[in-house]
Amino acid sequence: MTETPRRLIESVWLPACLSLALAICVVGVQLVGSESLRVTLTEMLIRLSIVVGIYIFIGNSGIISFGQIGFMCIGAYATAWATCDPTWKQIMLQGLPDFLREHTYPFPIPIALASSLSAAVAFLFGYTVLRLSGIGASIATFAFLVVVNNVYSNWTSVTGATSSIVGIPSLGGPWAALAFSCLAIVVASVFQHSHFGLMLRASRDDEIAAKASAVDVLKVRLVAFVFSAFLIGAGGSLYAQFLGILTPDMFYMSLTFITLAMLVVGGIGSLTGAVAGTVVVTLIIESLRALENGIFLAGEKFALPQGSQEIGLGIAMALILIFRPQGLVGGFELSPPLRLLERLRLRLGAPAQQSHDLVSRGD
Repeated sequence: MTETPRRLIESVWLPACLSLALAICVVGVQLVGSESLRVTLTEMLIRLSIVVGIYIFIGNSGIISFGQIGFMCIGAYATAWATCDPTWKQIMLQGLPDFLREHTYPFPIPIALASSLSAAVAFLFGYTVLRLSGIGASIATFAFLVVVNNVYSNWTSVTGATSSIVGIPSLGGPWAALAFSCLAIVVASVFQHSHFGLMLRASRDDEIAAKASAVDVLKVRLVAFVFSAFLIGAGGSLYAQFLGILTPDMFYMSLTFITLAMLVVGGIGSLTGAVAGTVVVTLIIESLRALENGIFLAGEKFALPQGSQEIGLGIAMALILIFRPQGLVGGFELSPPLRLLERLRLRLGAPAQQSHDLVSRGD
């Protein structure tokens, strides 16, 4: 097989398989699931798009960012500004500009506003901070999260401060969430196969060698950071429309911990891991939530104490980090059958020249 068709198959195979698996889940839940299960699935799919957005930066750059949920907050509030009832906004959010305070905009304008505003903030912040590496960059991103939370918790005339913003139009359900999560997977796959993705992973593996090879490390990090914020801001828009109500603390430490846990549990180094981790952590959370509400065994009600979700998730993360430091999936990505056949021929004793050709292609 020539190189170009082979690369094309590899780039299409991964998002197609992951999207198909998610679509099968949605169809199954729609056919046999309850309303509460549909709501859980919708929330999982929205969170999946957020985790995939986080993966675009963290997974490819190797920099642990604690501030990505800040972009989710920015996107969610931008959607609230664009969709809430104008009468309510004129009373509660008097600091908004006229084009937001006096009008309501239909989908997809709110999601475009949310993602664009998040990307713009990411560009301004990233341009000044992404020269840092390692723990310095991580602390800077955490500081960004704290700043966003404090601004949105105190800017009364624009965000309502700690008061709830209500009346946000509802999202259409699991199918809308599925469409966006599949789009997020495609964007992440295209990015990691792009020239920018390859250079960014090179700087992750060896920054000095990457700079010596003329890689502009700041530029490729900034591109990934802006792409990540764009997707996360759009995910925040969907999350606002899913909940219908907003407060700043919804986008702070708890959600940061959950989304990072999803990425770490699945495997920080692969898109497949981001998707798998979201599903696994959601199953853990929902199982513990059911146990908190109580189950009946032999006529007796058994219930875990409140707060068991966080404790159980922390234990699960600790066990995975001990026994699977690279996550459940590690750096593995789903491979097309042709590539698997090539590897199988190598293991079964392919001719020396064929082995050399495969190695030279990166297998």
